[in-house]
This record gives sequence, structure tokens and C-alpha cells, in this order.
Amino acid sequence: DSSGTFVQLRLGLAQTACRKRAPQRHCRVLESRRRPICLACYKFDTSDVPKVLDKYHNCGPSHHLAAKEIRQRDEAECRAVEEAGKGGDTLYLPGMFAFSRGLP
Repeated sequence: DSSGTFVQLRLGLAQTACRKRAPQRHCRVLESRRRPICLACYKFDTSDVPKVLDKYHNCGPSHHLAAKEIRQRDEAECRAVEEAGKGGDTLYLPGMFAFSRGLP
């Protein structure tokens, strides 16, 4: 894409029996625990030192009752990130621009 590079990551997290203070190489995964799914979307420009044009990330619980709605929202947010930096008819969202009025 000429407007930049889009990256989407979907990560599954798992709780382990290791302590935070004393990390170990081989940690046993606790099977009966929740396993949240994280989604991250990033759009980088095409410069020599890429800058982030837009980003979205969410680590929601996989057992949530509204998982379908969360997934749909995540997909919509990632599509918006993917469209960042493209010219033409871009979607205007409230708060994208801020204007201030000077004092007389």
C-alpha cells in the first residue's frame, strides 16, 4: 500500500505458575485460568524511519458475554487504522481536529 504498512497481531495470553519477580525459562501454564485474546493493529508510514500513523489495541477477556460485539468493534477499529494516511475521502471523526480562539 502506498500510504504505509499495516500490521495486525492477534495474541493469546495464558497465565503461568511463574512469579513476576523471579522469571524462569520453563513455566507451567495454568489450564483452568482465563485466556484473554489481544488484538493490536498498527499503521506505519513509508519513511526511512517509520512513524506510527494510527494504532489500536485491546486485550479483552475471551469468556465475555458480548464477545461477538467486541470482535465486531475490534474489526471496525482495525479497518479504520488500516485506512489511516490514505488520501481522498477520509472519514471525519469528532475530536480529530482541535481549534482554539485567541483572546482579543
